[in-house]
Amino acid sequence: MAGGASSCYASPLSDWLVAAACMSSGGDRLALSDNTCRTSRRRRTLLTKCSAFSSSSSSHGSAGLVSYSNSNALSSLFLESNNIYFNRKQRRLNQASTSGQVTLEMEKEAIINKKPPLESRRVVVTGMGVETPLGHDPHTFYDNLLQGISGISQIENFDCSAFPTRIAGEIKTFSTEGLVAPKLSKRMDKFMLYLLTAGKKALADGGVTEDVMAELDKSKCGVLIGSAMGGMKVFYDALEALKISYRKMNPFCVPFATTNMGSAMLAIDLGWMGPNYSISTACATGNFCILSAANHIIRGEADVMLCGGSDSVIIPIGLGGFVACRALSEKNDDPTKASRPWDSNRDGFVMGEGAGVLLLEELEHAKKRGATIYAEFLGGSFTSDAYHITEPRPDGSGVILCIEKALAHAGISKEDINYINAHATSTPAGDLKEYQALAHCFGQNPELRINSTKSMIGHLLGASGAVEAVATIQAIKTGWVHPNINLENPDKAVDTKLLVGLKKERLDIKAALSNSFGFGGHNSSIIFAPYK
Repeated sequence: MAGGASSCYASPLSDWLVAAACMSSGGDRLALSDNTCRTSRRRRTLLTKCSAFSSSSSSHGSAGLVSYSNSNALSSLFLESNNIYFNRKQRRLNQASTSGQVTLEMEKEAIINKKPPLESRRVVVTGMGVETPLGHDPHTFYDNLLQGISGISQIENFDCSAFPTRIAGEIKTFSTEGLVAPKLSKRMDKFMLYLLTAGKKALADGGVTEDVMAELDKSKCGVLIGSAMGGMKVFYDALEALKISYRKMNPFCVPFATTNMGSAMLAIDLGWMGPNYSISTACATGNFCILSAANHIIRGEADVMLCGGSDSVIIPIGLGGFVACRALSEKNDDPTKASRPWDSNRDGFVMGEGAGVLLLEELEHAKKRGATIYAEFLGGSFTSDAYHITEPRPDGSGVILCIEKALAHAGISKEDINYINAHATSTPAGDLKEYQALAHCFGQNPELRINSTKSMIGHLLGASGAVEAVATIQAIKTGWVHPNINLENPDKAVDTKLLVGLKKERLDIKAALSNSFGFGGHNSSIIFAPYK
């Protein structure tokens, strides 16, 4: 019977059925527990029953697993009337159970032993790509930020005269030529087009030519670019078409509306077969994707990752939705003055659109191919406020915990941080609560400088963290931090000594923190530093 037990655990479907039955009675950790021998009598009985089913099923092959309606073994899991069958087999099944536990423990040990040493795999940034209201490449984008130029203006994409908010960080000109096939450009949502073009620009910026691409191990190359809102325009158009007939709907409306499809399409285009998915954590999406991508490299699951975020919802339903929840600024008469983080006259955030993508690479992999290294990714963290749908936790404990965990993950002290690219969206409550958390963690550092990129491009939602990561890395590269424009009458609760002023400032960055927070209480902090 020992041989029978081994064969049943070798079947993935049988293994899944065993796990499912155990989990249904609260025994989800039973098979992998270090204390298996000391489990309760009830759990041991359940495991024995699970093994009975698996052993019997394995003797009939996959057909027996599928045609389970007449299986005595399956009945023994759920029908007490089959206790006679169970008792007759109990001794042999106990042996099978023990063998199965040993097999699983051996597999677990083997997996642990195969893990690469985490401390030996460093993650660096070797390429960047953006689509923003202030430029379509990292250099133009950051030069405009340093000059204090605002990308916020009147919305031109549609007639919004009936809305109380008529301004946004809208991308006025955009081209996919040479990067996306014309047929796809007509069908895809803008969030996907921004994602694809920014992703390919990051590759080009990272020196990934056709020759380099041919040498990459595609199974160790992944894409993790998320979106907060996904293809809202594609979905909105489909709803309008449905009012006429389903036959009028875009056949790609479902796949092109989902948040994962941008990453999927980029991976298909590149032939990259490593980790590929998206994360959607509202306005913290970009940071979540960057940290998760870095962790794939740290764990040895990938050598190269394209990561970041993309969003485009400056459309009637997007604007109307944020107006309805009273989140937007209504300073329509002077758009460039509307986004004003930490200023006492702030009245809400300004919507923006675009994408930011980083090319992350394992250090030795980057050095081997002679890549230019812009900065090193040191670490980061996620936490949840667990408090409110849209409001920050009053005591700031969720943000403080996130920052402290990020520092621990990066292996640095709070004194090492001297630049922070804040989330600061220009909302009355959000700006102040984040500032208080930052002052709590770093307020004693006289070198600390804090700014908000959103003062010039607005809030790019799921793309904001990724675009601000690009700004943070550019600050490390250039030694200049951009101004906080419109900070004319600072909130009385804010100490301006910590904030960058109305002009750019020179700063030799030791380590930089970039924050992003999202509806639902999602907190994220990521840390970059000069590569040494």
